[in-house]
Amino acid sequence: MLKPRKPLILASASPRREILLRQLGLDFEVRPSYAEDGAVIELQHPAAYARAAAELKAEVIAAEISSGYVIGADTIVVQEGRILGKPEDDTHAMEILNHLQGHTHQVITGIAVIHVEDGVMLERTVEHVSTDVRMRRCTQGELQAYIATGEPRDKAGAYGIQGYGAMFIEGIIGDYFNVVGLPLCALVRMLAYLDAFE
Repeated sequence: MLKPRKPLILASASPRREILLRQLGLDFEVRPSYAEDGAVIELQHPAAYARAAAELKAEVIAAEISSGYVIGADTIVVQEGRILGKPEDDTHAMEILNHLQGHTHQVITGIAVIHVEDGVMLERTVEHVSTDVRMRRCTQGELQAYIATGEPRDKAGAYGIQGYGAMFIEGIIGDYFNVVGLPLCALVRMLAYLDAFE
């Protein structure tokens, strides 16, 4: 089993990311980063935005620790070049789902890992992973029933592939875990690149 050389910190409030990381059997600490990503909103390319937002989240926590590896992540849903964030309310969730249904969209997760020693950010690696997701055509009744479950409220793109939202997904091309919120294969590769494991 992989064992980190130094404390591993997940800079995220997402319970889904925590669950995914626990699948790897790694010891880690959760320290949510509430960085405002408005500072990177001017980045027009969705992948660049996701990477910058992930790096900003990691930097906030990296500045607070003396030693360790900090993981930041940011997941966005993109349809025809347009970033679809979390819904503001149920009406907005319906608008987003109607925009996605019957089409293929991309789920992009930016990941940043920062190595900190003696309070100094020594090195970092930042990447993104993109997965194509095809959502079937749905009836308005199906979408209304789904929204009533409350699941779409805190999710980019207003759906969760790991929950009730799975019933709308016809197929994916790419990393499933990326769609949930944390591409594990890429993350382990990035940690290994920084020599994070014993």
